[in-house]
Amino acid sequence: MRYLPLDTEDRRAMLDVVGAKAIDDLFADVPADALNPPLDLPDHAGEFAVERQMAAMAARNRAAGAGPFFVGAGAYKHHVPATVDHIIQRSEFLTSYTPYQPEIAQGTLQYLFEFQTQVASLTGMDVANASMYDGSTACAEAALMARRVTRRDGIVMSGGLHPHYESVTRMNGGLVGGKASVSEASPDGKDNVIDLITDETACVIVQTPDVFGNVVDLEPIAKAAQDKGALLVAVVTEIVSLGALKSPGEMGADIVVGEGQSIGNALNFGGPYVGLFATRQKYMRNMPGRLCGETVDADGKRGFVLTLSTREQHIRRDKATSNICTNSGLCALAFTVHMTLLGETGLRKLATLNHEAACATADALSAIDGVELINDAFFNEFTLRLPKDAADVVEALAARDILAGVPGSRLWPEDESKHNLLIVAATELTQDADIEAFANALKEVL
Repeated sequence: MRYLPLDTEDRRAMLDVVGAKAIDDLFADVPADALNPPLDLPDHAGEFAVERQMAAMAARNRAAGAGPFFVGAGAYKHHVPATVDHIIQRSEFLTSYTPYQPEIAQGTLQYLFEFQTQVASLTGMDVANASMYDGSTACAEAALMARRVTRRDGIVMSGGLHPHYESVTRMNGGLVGGKASVSEASPDGKDNVIDLITDETACVIVQTPDVFGNVVDLEPIAKAAQDKGALLVAVVTEIVSLGALKSPGEMGADIVVGEGQSIGNALNFGGPYVGLFATRQKYMRNMPGRLCGETVDADGKRGFVLTLSTREQHIRRDKATSNICTNSGLCALAFTVHMTLLGETGLRKLATLNHEAACATADALSAIDGVELINDAFFNEFTLRLPKDAADVVEALAARDILAGVPGSRLWPEDESKHNLLIVAATELTQDADIEAFANALKEVL
């Protein structure tokens, strides 16, 4: 049996087409030391020895729950009830087959339908899909969708958009070159994004709360964009905020994307996450990803199916709505279970606890000499201006077992004007003792 799809004749035919004599010719411009780098690997060892070595390496990590933790900037530590983990590990979910065959995937399809309903309700939109990979790729897909809808290429991004979201949107959204412009946003929330909107703008992408923590009023931006025939894409990286703030849909957004990690999903050293995507009904057929719908079978019984998107359309390359033809299924299930446990009352209470913890933290830290609170309005995250480089402060506090936040240099390495900024997040897990320890240690460091 042959396991390689190409034989010698196949390779020769391909090389003839590209004008190369041998496969090695394809790598002529690659330095030899890069092609065959020396591998400094240890000798092989037994399973027990390897397990011990790997455990020792893992022990060098510091778990987010091991002490005071104030890191956010798009990924947040929240309490995930044990019930969530129990339910998502039930065999009905772990062994579910692809939802393309609804006759044996009703459980999966039903929770996806419930997930979509929850996301649409949270964002104030008409319809939501069955999730994306994460918030940043959802943002890029929104830019592509806006370009399809408006038949324009220009994208305007707020300077308050998370830099990682901006980078992914430029690359995945096909915006490399002059098709995207970014407004000048200051940490205090002042933004000239409206001034950049033109008749060639497909969409305006604005994050709220923004990367600095500022709560953004989307209504004037939505009006300015729509007056020019452009769409407003609202980005929400902290979905818990929608338990306290007006939804983007209520403020006029046309597309809402975000990161759902805060609900049901732990930090997990960076993933996996769950991207949220919702829009107005009139744009539904241009929406990427999967969409689950409710119907009835031949006997009149309720059932669920994927709808408005065939499996084959995802392999039509540039003619496809999107080349993302899957979704973060297990993470979406965890989101749905946790949101169901919370309910509307629970979500509002959770949001209140987050805001109260952030206010208490901001009050304690901004009272320290030399520390300035930038924000006028925030949810559970805010930005401090320190009298010295924030990265040095973070390192000094980490040595005291306090993870103090995200320094500006991590997000804007080339912009030295932001290197004394510290982005701090507090959640329902933040205790008074954590705040006191942070404040006392910060005084010592400064």
